[in-house]
Amino acid sequence: MAEDRVNRRTRKAEPAPAAAEDKEPKRAQRTTSNVFAVLNQNQIQEFKEAFGMMDVNRDGFIDVSDLKAIHNDLGRNPSDKDLNEMLKECPGQLNFTAFLTLFGEKMHGTDSETTFRQAFEQFDPEKKGKLSEEYVKDLLLNVGDQFKEEEIRQVWKEAKPHGGLFDYDAFVTLVKRGPQDEMAQ
Repeated sequence: MAEDRVNRRTRKAEPAPAAAEDKEPKRAQRTTSNVFAVLNQNQIQEFKEAFGMMDVNRDGFIDVSDLKAIHNDLGRNPSDKDLNEMLKECPGQLNFTAFLTLFGEKMHGTDSETTFRQAFEQFDPEKKGKLSEEYVKDLLLNVGDQFKEEEIRQVWKEAKPHGGLFDYDAFVTLVKRGPQDEMAQ
């Protein structure tokens, strides 16, 4: 019985009906991540195999229908709401790179984008997404793992403050997803 499930998973999906051709194809969200530096080649290959098993419809993305099929094979029947909540952990569509990034972060203890942003929000009571450049510099120099002046210059080089304000929303996005101008291309 379990072998049937495995065999069913490894078969190629049937081509989509002609009506589906009218829809615009899904586009992968490009993500820039150091996950390839964190995971070794064997781990990446194992994740690739797992992704292939989870991508039931073989469209290159894991979506609600894929998650539903996986859970059904395991004898579970979660609601669409629960499945959508699972997918919300990923900014954008869940392609292979995003899949690797999610699991790489969980395996190696890096914070999620939400957690990273919430850390900045602790210093921004009005939740505006921006903090005074001098305030951030003071925090970096004097709190926690203290930065050196050169490290702060490097941060400012990558995430330039504008009008004396450090846009931590943009900085979190830069760190977790890479430069957004690359993604627009």
